[in-house]
Amino acid sequence: MPTILIADDHADITRILADYAKNEGYHVLVAHDGEEALRLFEKHQVDQVLLDVMMPKKDGFEVCRTIRRTSTVPIIMITARGDDFERIMGLDYGADDYIVKPFSPSEVMARVRAVQRRVNKVQEETDKRLTIENLEIIPLENVAVIDGNRIVLTRTEVDLLHLLASNPERVFTRDQLLDLLWGFDYVGDARTVDSHIKRLRAKLVYPHPTWDINTVRGRGYQFVVFEESP
Repeated sequence: MPTILIADDHADITRILADYAKNEGYHVLVAHDGEEALRLFEKHQVDQVLLDVMMPKKDGFEVCRTIRRTSTVPIIMITARGDDFERIMGLDYGADDYIVKPFSPSEVMARVRAVQRRVNKVQEETDKRLTIENLEIIPLENVAVIDGNRIVLTRTEVDLLHLLASNPERVFTRDQLLDLLWGFDYVGDARTVDSHIKRLRAKLVYPHPTWDINTVRGRGYQFVVFEESP
């Protein structure tokens, strides 16, 4: 039985989400402040995290950043505002997705299912490691290696990189990436893709003159391999 940690300082929200998560087959841990969330995360084997931004003691951004120092567990941020600032900050700190209040519990569970499908798919398959030029992608370890330098990625980042690199030169639209990685029932903002691409590029800072992730204006993104250094 997978375990989900739900962290929100509103007891009515955690109660409703916990009931829905239990119906989905999850063992549920509940925290009402950031410090309690970190204590529970360190004490238990957690498979997913639903994390509110505005919490006492430690806010969701700090909790997310702390978790990302040691873990690539999927994290879905919950924000009370739809501001780009909070959305981008959460994704920059390593969140896999975000949900804006007010939300329906069924929407939240759809996001949770989409993340869990990706996790289960990787666990069920053999190691799909892929090598292109000086880049090696190791999905089972959530790692990319460039010239021997290991770069830890989130589950979403490694899936995104692997999908693009497995299909060099193919242009993926944002909607296609959402369908393939987040799932057909995803109801979030397509700009989520842009934020993940930005963070992925920032992590892949080691020299890679023979390949790149290109933005194709008006269409989407593609992984390209150069015959010669550009």
